[in-house]
Amino acid sequence: MAKKIIVKQIKSVIGRPESQRKILAAMGLGRIGKSNELDDNASVRGMIAKVSHLVSVVEK
Repeated sequence: MAKKIIVKQIKSVIGRPESQRKILAAMGLGRIGKSNELDDNASVRGMIAKVSHLVSVVEK
C-alpha cells in the first residue's frame, strides 16, 4: 500500500500566477479549507513544492 498525504489549501489563489492555479486544480483543490488525500510520490511532492505557501501537508 502506498503512503498517503493530506493536502489542505490554506491561502487564496487571488493574485497568483496561472501555473499555481493549475497546480492546485490538479491536486483537487480550489477553495480555502478544501483538502484532498493524495499518494506520496515524487510528482505530488514537486507540485507541493511549487505551491508550498498556499497549502499545508499532513502525512498519514
